[in-house]
Amino acid sequence: MAYQVVSPSAADWDAFVEAHPRAHLLQTSAWGALKTAFGWQAERIALTREDGTIAAGAQVLYRPLPLGLGRLAYAPFGPLVDWTDDEQVRAMTAAIDRAAKRHRAALLKIEPGYGLDGVDFTRWGYRLSPQTVQPPRSYLVDLSADDETILARMNQGTRRNIRKSERFEVAIREGTRADVASFNALMQATGERDAFGVHVPSYYERAYDLFVPQGRAALLLGSHAGQDLAGVMVFALADQAWYLYGASSDHERQRMASYGVQWAGMQWAKARGARCYDMVGVPDADVETLEARFAERSDGLWGVYRFKRGWGGTVVRGAGAWDRVYNRLIYALYRFAVARAG
Repeated sequence: MAYQVVSPSAADWDAFVEAHPRAHLLQTSAWGALKTAFGWQAERIALTREDGTIAAGAQVLYRPLPLGLGRLAYAPFGPLVDWTDDEQVRAMTAAIDRAAKRHRAALLKIEPGYGLDGVDFTRWGYRLSPQTVQPPRSYLVDLSADDETILARMNQGTRRNIRKSERFEVAIREGTRADVASFNALMQATGERDAFGVHVPSYYERAYDLFVPQGRAALLLGSHAGQDLAGVMVFALADQAWYLYGASSDHERQRMASYGVQWAGMQWAKARGARCYDMVGVPDADVETLEARFAERSDGLWGVYRFKRGWGGTVVRGAGAWDRVYNRLIYALYRFAVARAG
């Protein structure tokens, strides 16, 4: 099939992404706008059929590499192609190549996502990357059942803590734009307590502005006696939802507000048609290793795995990260730097 390469409008692109079998939040135009506000440049590249409809595409993000060594091109959870259609994949790859080279990209990194077992990315010129951007493994909760069934799949401790948040009078509300300041304070407290990096306050403000008014996200806060104790930002697209950001206070932790807002996030997502709730990153280890070691480890994503494992979901691993090299020398330096940092 002969395809035409186009730069679609945001509206046309988002309609394509939402209808695609591999739809993902990180391929939406709003996500591109969010990243553009914080050092990236976003470009949408699409293949259209003879009738003008989009058949495949990718939102590619660009940012400078250190020392002025060109740019990194990055397609999170993309490209959106039919990986069983060799002609389509080759046409999409060629279109991305041309765009990436216009931006002086030294390499393209793709992270295609889940459900691609058996796909051989090397046949299209990719090589397994030494570095991922998104966590390779995630924790998915099935929301397609009724609430009683979803609760029954959780472990006893998680169900008990959800009930505690209710019994201890944690009030759940959908936050307004003004409430983002409170969420930022919770994020700062959580980052300091658990020793992980958080975004600058303006990042969560921008995320709210881009997604919440459009019905694509919600800021959910749990409070007691007028004090916010926990919060989550949950996002939805098509029949999927993502828990991307969460935080809790150092105060009144016995009220289990973090469990109350997480359960509220799942219910919000389900009400919008989500059948899968992605809790995103867990350590990149098989389930046996995760279960054998979660009690003794708290580094990296191990601490959050202790929390996530109780929600009755399934650990899945995506295809990982794959690189397409445009400048071999710069790529060799990149691999050397990654190896030294690791």
